[in-house]
Amino acid sequence: MTQPVSPPRDTAGKIGPAGRPATWRSLSARADVRTLSLLGVLAALVVIGGVTKPDEFLDTRNLQLVLTQASVIGVVTVGMTFVITSGGIDLSVGAIVALASVWATTVATQEYGFVGILFTAMVVGLGCGLVNGLLIAYGGMVPFIATLAMLASARGLALQITDGKTQIVTIDSVLRLGERDSYVLGVPPLVIVFAIVTIAGWLLLNRTTFGRRTVAVGGNSEAARLAGIDVRRQRLYLYLLSGLCCGIAAFLLIVLSGSGQNTNGNLYELDAIAAAIIGGTLLSGGRGTVTGSVLGVLIFTTITNIFALNNLQSDVQQIAKGAIIVAAVLVQRRTARTA
Repeated sequence: MTQPVSPPRDTAGKIGPAGRPATWRSLSARADVRTLSLLGVLAALVVIGGVTKPDEFLDTRNLQLVLTQASVIGVVTVGMTFVITSGGIDLSVGAIVALASVWATTVATQEYGFVGILFTAMVVGLGCGLVNGLLIAYGGMVPFIATLAMLASARGLALQITDGKTQIVTIDSVLRLGERDSYVLGVPPLVIVFAIVTIAGWLLLNRTTFGRRTVAVGGNSEAARLAGIDVRRQRLYLYLLSGLCCGIAAFLLIVLSGSGQNTNGNLYELDAIAAAIIGGTLLSGGRGTVTGSVLGVLIFTTITNIFALNNLQSDVQQIAKGAIIVAAVLVQRRTARTA
């Protein structure tokens, strides 16, 4: 006679809610605590900025500037979050942004107007992501090496296209998006795009099969393969997604600066990785959070703004960012050991 299967119990012998193991509850609780901690850090930075430079920092235009600057790297970070969650890395995001921005602002491209610039930026981003994905997923290359090669190649091609010169955008419909007249209820269009990408990324990671497959591949790729997931195709899709985000970010940067330069996106890869880590995405893969990554972007952007308003040197900013990254990694390691 078969025995009835009892619901899972936690370590104290109690039945988990809805039959779920207590492990899921603990992970959810940690995520909530992590998000609240990040919100606390961001709130503390706002207080610091308000105390040190109350007139400048709390000015509406400055807050709009912070959000606008966060939008460009924020879109890149959303794509990076998916890649890191899958156990990969993408060191080429900054170079892809540069290449997409200069390719989309050539004289030939600008002849096609707003649509031509947007379309070119996104296609270039997707093309670079496709190359990365094919080399890693089907070529068997280590993500670090493949994306490092793309970094060098994309930077070189961007320099060749521009010949080291700044390409000025002459399309009024593109330039107007960066003007205050285009703000919607005081919100810059770039911030609205960032919000849309963030919501779409959150839904994709947390509410779709694609997101569950991403986490599964990052947690244990062999187990994911045995479970019927096409690991190689999934990785290809993830690098395509990262490239698409870079293309969108390139267009936002074009709107923000009104130009295309081969130096665009400098160190974006480090900022995106750092923001994802700060937000709670595991470098080893298997866990990612779009919400945390976005908060990480806002924290770094706010720090940069406060330092700039207080006339602190850029090297001090980099040291502070480095210290925050080290602290975040140490916290991750401690959390992993106690999980």
